[in-house]
Amino acid sequence: MIDYTPFWKTLEQSDENWYTLTKKHNMSDSTLHRLKHNKDISTKTINDLCWILKCDTQDILRYIPSDTDQKL
Repeated sequence: MIDYTPFWKTLEQSDENWYTLTKKHNMSDSTLHRLKHNKDISTKTINDLCWILKCDTQDILRYIPSDTDQKL
């Protein structure tokens, strides 16, 4: 499963917050809600967050093996 806990830590350490992401950077509340609940987001959104927060992908997400992962 993809976990977005690193995003919240990165956001906390930045000059940005929920308000600036939605108002200044036009990110939707639903996207932030999806991040909060570890739901899928697009790679474009990950790219945008990395650009806004001036960070790398590992500062946004991490992979945690789970029994609910899709079997290939």
